[in-house]
Amino acid sequence: MNERQDIHTAGIPVLCISCEARHRGVCGGLNPYELVALAKQTSRRVLEPGSMLMSDGDEATNYSNLLSGVVKLTKILADGRQQIVGLQFAPDFVGRPFKRENLLDAQAATTVSVCSFPKSAVDRLIKANPMVEHRLYEQALKELDEARNWMLTLGRKTAAEKVASFLYYVASHIDPEQSFSKGPVDFELPLTRAEIADFLGLTIETVSRQFTKLRKDDVIGIDHNRSIRVHSLDQIRRYARHDAEG
Repeated sequence: MNERQDIHTAGIPVLCISCEARHRGVCGGLNPYELVALAKQTSRRVLEPGSMLMSDGDEATNYSNLLSGVVKLTKILADGRQQIVGLQFAPDFVGRPFKRENLLDAQAATTVSVCSFPKSAVDRLIKANPMVEHRLYEQALKELDEARNWMLTLGRKTAAEKVASFLYYVASHIDPEQSFSKGPVDFELPLTRAEIADFLGLTIETVSRQFTKLRKDDVIGIDHNRSIRVHSLDQIRRYARHDAEG
């Protein structure tokens, strides 16, 4: 037996053994034989910021597991205006099952690593293995819950609460291992100030003022504009729920 494998990993492709998506993502629903079959059709890629994973309206031919980095989901109106409608983090499944066409643009917001496979291969697994379909439903429901929470954020929260909500959202998703700890969470902002403003329905000036206030209140640290340290998830969650100015 390969020295990297034991009784728990025997039969699993080496490519998949250390992959977090195998444990927490859609691939967690696959048995070793299915993993081997899928791995034969899998390609791993590293994409630079701005690279497209899928385009709205194009035929859906591939899906991906997000292994690291952040993907932004956007819709573009006929007049060219763009709206960021969501973010995806590892080990999210990128793509829309049960549709022939993509419904969104999916673009690398940071450098991302993805594991991509043909849509046809995943569609066959969905039909053959109920656990795969279950995992996809779990992610879809999670994204639905987050979308509803975000509707509340955009519709009812103050500027201070919106910015704190955004930072809490990113900090709690960017690195689950780090986020579950009681210590600080460090990350690079996946969006520019202008993109954050668009995402939150605010002006760039308002976003910048709220970042400055959170830094002065010692809720966050800022280094080189996009490097953020959230000192405590509990603390910033309180700011997200109650306007710090009120």
